[in-house]
Amino acid sequence: MTFTFRPVDPLKDAELLHAWVTHPKAAFWMMQDARLEDVEREYMKIAADEHHHAYLGLHQDGTPAFLMEKYDPAHRELVGLYEPQPGDIGMHFLTPPTDRPVHGFTRSVITAVMTHLFEDPAVRRVVVEPDVANTAVHALNEAVGFVPEREIQKPEKRALLSFCTREQFLTATGAAA
Repeated sequence: MTFTFRPVDPLKDAELLHAWVTHPKAAFWMMQDARLEDVEREYMKIAADEHHHAYLGLHQDGTPAFLMEKYDPAHRELVGLYEPQPGDIGMHFLTPPTDRPVHGFTRSVITAVMTHLFEDPAVRRVVVEPDVANTAVHALNEAVGFVPEREIQKPEKRALLSFCTREQFLTATGAAA
């Protein structure tokens, strides 16, 4: 599967994102009780933040397929929780609910997200901090090369701090030369 990325338009995309982030499948996104206005406000805040960016991943026909956020962990999410290195980038992704699951879709999404992040030559390592209870995403992360380092306590959750270098990603996905 091939995807393209475009920045989230906080007002235009708010209804779609609201449906995604408030669905029970998105419990780990922690926006279950968000109103439409809350989603608009959150993504307007991200759009104005030089250290945090939100993108929609699009199918080849241009329809939205998933949400991806990237952030600078030296300034957002992980400040004071680990020692950031030059070239670190933080990432979140969310696949929407569906009545017709496609085998391998989420794996294709995380692979596309990682490929997109590593297209920036300045990115040397991707950092994630999923909830320790989110075992499905731990397995996906491992499949693309993430190595857990330790559990950390964030204000909103107990998280599994994990890292993936470009080399680990290329090896795990079979793209290493």
